Amino acid sequence: MSLSLRLTGAQVLWPEGMGEGDLALAAGVIAPQADARAVDLSGYTVLPGIVDIHGDGFERHVAPRRGAMKDMAGGLEACAAELAANGITTAVLAQFFSWEGGLRGPDFARDMLDALAAMRDRVESDLRVQLRLETHLLDDYDAFEALVAAHDVDYVVFNDHLPHDRLAAGRKPARLAGTALKSRRSPEALLALMQEMHARREEVPGAVAALADRLAARGVRLGSHDDHTAGDRAAWRARGAGISEFPETAEAAEAARTGGDGIVLGAPNVMRGGSHKGNASALDLIAMGLCDALASDYHYPSLWRAALFLEQAGVVDLAGAWALVSEGPARLLGLEDRGTLAPGKRADFVVLERDSGRLVATFAGGRVAWMAGDVAGRFLGART
Repeated sequence: MSLSLRLTGAQVLWPEGMGEGDLALAAGVIAPQADARAVDLSGYTVLPGIVDIHGDGFERHVAPRRGAMKDMAGGLEACAAELAANGITTAVLAQFFSWEGGLRGPDFARDMLDALAAMRDRVESDLRVQLRLETHLLDDYDAFEALVAAHDVDYVVFNDHLPHDRLAAGRKPARLAGTALKSRRSPEALLALMQEMHARREEVPGAVAALADRLAARGVRLGSHDDHTAGDRAAWRARGAGISEFPETAEAAEAARTGGDGIVLGAPNVMRGGSHKGNASALDLIAMGLCDALASDYHYPSLWRAALFLEQAGVVDLAGAWALVSEGPARLLGLEDRGTLAPGKRADFVVLERDSGRLVATFAGGRVAWMAGDVAGRFLGART
């Protein structure tokens, strides 16, 4: 049940910037005013709910170890609890559709989407999905497209994780045995498959372009992953992929900005102070104005912590930093009903302790998604 409340005394991040004033919510949206019970949030800060545009941290909930999670829907419910505890009110679960198998295989993708459809109405946060297609999986394009249609997937990202340099040189890929185990193939069978896909690489650009056209005609939003050069970004833009996820170099990010494309960087990269793979530093790119949205990538807690870190480090002010985890990703996803605390928007917001910066409450659609600590007494009318 969505609540009707009037939050008073807090510092609020309004669309025009940080300030004081009452924040009202009714019928699941931010209201211009509300004749409702007042909740004193003096000493707290209220910010828009976090929109995570790309996260695969859900994998540890749905398949922590082989065979340990039989009820995938139950795992996703556990994931929703973690999302809410980290202020994420809209989560795009980034699911592979890949030759790599296991958690990344087509069969797993189908099972995950079925489970998501069965449980998403049981949780407060808005759980959405991004399908990540390995571009060299040419024989499965029809199955991929059918899965997109069956589940109304509205965001597709193109990946290529084949080790082309090693394959071209006739060398075995690194970690072949481990990848084969995850894909439930022998190393010899996996190597043969990789070599076959590599041999057909000249077919990929045309096939991808045709698939992208069909997906775009359905209204699917398209993105690319790990752009390395300006040429990479230009090629994907020409295919209609207007979002560049995790560009590996400043060159690629600058090309995205020049071309009017959205740029997504990883919040863990911000917290680490650099990429774990030696790619461009998210901190540097943000300072250069080359970021529209931060994503959790593989670690949900990094999002709100990265936003606070950017403000504390003097890279951007709090309004600008928080926009990277709320308004920015909502805009890239075309979600006009969220991302700011403007009247008529979804009542998605988080509450932070002003002194400590601790995240203590999350509301999604005007419903309590998560709450902890002394702030609970404020909402229950039992302030100590």
